[in-house]
Amino acid sequence: METTLQRNSLFQKYNMQATLARGIKWGLIGGLAGTLGMELVLMGALTAVGMPPLTCLSFIGDTVAHLWANFGIHLVGGVPMCLAAQYLIGSLFGVIFGTMLSKISALHIYSLKKGVLLAVVYAEIISQPLLAMTTILLKMTAKDTLLWYSASFVMHFLYGVVLGAIISCGFRSVLTNHWKECANTGRKNQLPEERKAQ
Repeated sequence: METTLQRNSLFQKYNMQATLARGIKWGLIGGLAGTLGMELVLMGALTAVGMPPLTCLSFIGDTVAHLWANFGIHLVGGVPMCLAAQYLIGSLFGVIFGTMLSKISALHIYSLKKGVLLAVVYAEIISQPLLAMTTILLKMTAKDTLLWYSASFVMHFLYGVVLGAIISCGFRSVLTNHWKECANTGRKNQLPEERKAQ
């Protein structure tokens, strides 16, 4: 009973420590790292099949420029546009995810598995509006749409894994410190006879 109360108290203290600032910090780091990992895997896969590694990045950059052109804003596409868009969106998605984890108690992370699972589901869901908008504005064929969604699913899965792993480590480090603090406090409160018995 005492152990349960002690753990509940510890979790409550952890929840208070899981502030908005921590969510933004680890969400930003995880989002940037997830974007980088996604791009590295993509370029590696293209190289493995004999294609130029920057082909997909150039396509995404041109697509982003084309999307803005529909709103009367003309930008230069290519790889630079792709990198700017991906890192901006990737970091923003990470910050939103970290904020959600810090503010919604049901989403607080106590294990790496839960963090990765939540991040993967989040990444796949939040990316759907962007994917749908791209297929509509570019008027993709059914074949191109299937290829687009398939590739995007894999890339966003990787993004979610990296995001979830990093943000889980960040949030769980606070919990680990509290466990150590709790253990040290409990030992200090022991009587000398109890310490010898151990």
